[in-house]
Amino acid sequence: MRLKPFLQGFGMLTVLLTLLPIAAADFWWVRMFDFPHIQLTILTFVAFVIYFIKFDVKWLQDYIFVTVLISCFIFQLVKIYPYLPHSNFEVGDSSSKSDKSNNILFYSANVFQDNTNSSLLIREIAINDPDVLLLMETNKRWMNDISGAISKYPFKIEVPLDNTYGMLLYSKLKMKEAKVKYLVNDSIPSIHTKLVLKNGKEISFHAIHPTPPMPQENPTSTDRDAEMMQLAVMSMNRELPVIVAGDFNDVAWSGTSVLFKDVSRLLDVRVGRGFYNSFDVSSFILKWPLDHFFVSEEFRVTEIKTGESIDSDHYPFYISLSLEPDKATEQKAKYPTENQLKRAIDQIEQAKKARNKKRMAVE
Repeated sequence: MRLKPFLQGFGMLTVLLTLLPIAAADFWWVRMFDFPHIQLTILTFVAFVIYFIKFDVKWLQDYIFVTVLISCFIFQLVKIYPYLPHSNFEVGDSSSKSDKSNNILFYSANVFQDNTNSSLLIREIAINDPDVLLLMETNKRWMNDISGAISKYPFKIEVPLDNTYGMLLYSKLKMKEAKVKYLVNDSIPSIHTKLVLKNGKEISFHAIHPTPPMPQENPTSTDRDAEMMQLAVMSMNRELPVIVAGDFNDVAWSGTSVLFKDVSRLLDVRVGRGFYNSFDVSSFILKWPLDHFFVSEEFRVTEIKTGESIDSDHYPFYISLSLEPDKATEQKAKYPTENQLKRAIDQIEQAKKARNKKRMAVE
């Protein structure tokens, strides 16, 4: 195989994969290309370097090809740059003088329903000793397997399901007005509650795990996008500090996640700190951040990391937050524009229409 035609063909493929996610389509085969921006950035850069080293750039087609590669590289890099570790944090570090009674330690994990090795998760719970424990893809077997490990959590919401969307929430902090909602699908739960901190202050906590746009799960991203947008609107109109967590089945830099963040006026704890790729544990190359924590401006980060493997396809997510409302103005998010809000509402309405159409077809 001749190297130059191969690199040029790769360049054209890169252009296609770069432009495809821009399309306003919710088909799974379009939305899946939201994910590999890290990989495409690296591959585009490598192709660019090899082309310069191996060949003289002197013909028009060479200049066109190099220009295309540079344009793709810049586009990809702009997408992922906020999540590189450059210390320009969207959510600042907590103050060393902050009141420890304002601290909350979260541990979130998609356990992978078919995973039968609960001992690793039990060990992680014991070592990390979180205040709030969120577990996803949990059925009754998982709930029973960890019953001993969560005995010190007096507050709980358990929604065990066998459809890979079961959800368990355990807390040492008091829960108030706890609700399980099915925002877009009768079989996909989300959890919504108030948490009372050690000093009596209250915050809102929301946990979601929408369906991914995959042919074996959901052929479009409509339901996932609509669930995220419903939660964004709820968070935008908040009266208390807010935390949203869970396996979003979406990367932080996708158009949907960016719109969620803009409409909700929430901040991404990853920005400036790193990717903290949580999926796929088994792959060396195809890794991306699917598990998220978005917070309102009152919060600061004390510690953040991915946990040890628990034999799931996801790494757990560990984060310690400090509630410091006196510094909220330093990182306050802007209100969404009319266009952003309209796009969010349109996505919610699109999912409603799709559900009504399915119901009519069944009847």
